[in-house]
Amino acid sequence: MMMPPFRFVDRADAGRRLADAVRRAVPDLMKRRALLLGIPRGGVAVAAAMAERLSLPLDVLVVRKIGAPGQPELAVGAVGPDGKAVYQPAVLEVLGLRPDDLRAEEARVREEVRRRLAAYGAGPPDTTDLAIVVDDGIATGATVLAALAWLKAARPELRRLVAAPVAPPEARRRLASLADSVVLLAEPEPFYAVGQFYRHFPQLEDDAVLALLDRHRRR
Repeated sequence: MMMPPFRFVDRADAGRRLADAVRRAVPDLMKRRALLLGIPRGGVAVAAAMAERLSLPLDVLVVRKIGAPGQPELAVGAVGPDGKAVYQPAVLEVLGLRPDDLRAEEARVREEVRRRLAAYGAGPPDTTDLAIVVDDGIATGATVLAALAWLKAARPELRRLVAAPVAPPEARRRLASLADSVVLLAEPEPFYAVGQFYRHFPQLEDDAVLALLDRHRRR
């Protein structure tokens, strides 16, 4: 099977390109009280490169995917900062699963969300009027949708923009249900996995995320 060509060198390269696309999509960006919210861990690295290029503050939005049995990288749902799980009915149906089949994994993910909140710190943006939710790529959309659902509940008046380097073509429609704007650099088909569109796609650890937040977080 032919694999898709690389679109990005690494997350920093993707972030710089994504920053330029967001600037074009939001012409008055520099006049807005905008905040970049990276989804850890990989989304924080993309968002940090955007923060550097756009001179915007960076924070973290802790959301963790619930992986499918035997396919941990395939998100069937996600847990947000409030501990609530959001599932993707279409993905569950394809796999022949119900949320009740995933309660043990959901509990494990919820505990990891608590750990990351304690490690990174996070809270609803207060003086922000535009939240730019950033991930390093979108597959099923479960993680980003959980992030958007939490933001909508925490600050319903907040404008929400999703920015990601790559996603399958159908993702835009799903994201538009909770986002005011969606900025995607590539929507390839067929879509295999996010990492296949990067030349370098290492897993990030907590210390790398904390270093990026320390450099760019609004003080």
